[in-house]
Amino acid sequence: MRRIDELLKAAEQQLADFDSARLDAEVLLAYVLGKPRSYLRAWPEVELDTHTIKEYLQLLARRSAGEPVSHLTGQREFWSLPLQVTPDTLIPRPDTELLVAEALTCLPDADTVRIADLGTGSGAIAIALASECPRCQVTAIDLSTAALAVAQANAKRLKQPQIRFLHSSWCSALARTDRFDVIISNPPYIPANDPHLKTAELACEPQFALASGEDGLDAIRLITAQAAEHLIPGGWLLVEHGYDQGKAVRQLFLENGYEAVTTCQDLAGHDRVCRGRKPL
Repeated sequence: MRRIDELLKAAEQQLADFDSARLDAEVLLAYVLGKPRSYLRAWPEVELDTHTIKEYLQLLARRSAGEPVSHLTGQREFWSLPLQVTPDTLIPRPDTELLVAEALTCLPDADTVRIADLGTGSGAIAIALASECPRCQVTAIDLSTAALAVAQANAKRLKQPQIRFLHSSWCSALARTDRFDVIISNPPYIPANDPHLKTAELACEPQFALASGEDGLDAIRLITAQAAEHLIPGGWLLVEHGYDQGKAVRQLFLENGYEAVTTCQDLAGHDRVCRGRKPL
């Protein structure tokens, strides 16, 4: 038998190599107990049985080896929505919430708004937009059938029936007549030789959802070229990119004929989202 506060202190020390050591320790223990994290703070003196401690220590060992917390719990919160994630999907990052926020400002004042989410993964962006805008009809696209299955399960569980799912490489499977008010994407944008891809945590995620060519821009080149054909005049394209890719992505937008091209910064002040409008 050990107290909650004692276990958390030891766990934080075990995970000291991670910046989020305390948070990880709390999330994993709350998961094992089936309680919110607030329970751990309210009842630090509660003693836990041997079976619970053993299960917790096993998860800590896997986290110490670099396995993401979201894969250990099978969940990740995004836009205040609890999403199922698996090794087949990219783990939604807080930075990507900027993409959702910017897309919401681009929605036209119409009874029906058509949105395409390219590379939907877990469905995080599509579901967040659908939850904020019931008049939106969202097409969620991914090349991975395994990721689409996860996204469909998330949409069903979170009661977002207005999302349709399409197996496609970016816009290639869309009909010629498919037109959208907004096309949005968080594509792979890490250079293929970036050493960060070899870290234990990123190695647990699908590499095709992270890396895209020598400069990381191969997917964005395709998206900026293809999306223009499927936007209505005045429609918007929004793309997430790396912190040092703002200038290059703006140039791709301009080369493909978009206007009003701007870059939005994340909370750290880094370039993170580029958006542009198809001319009227």
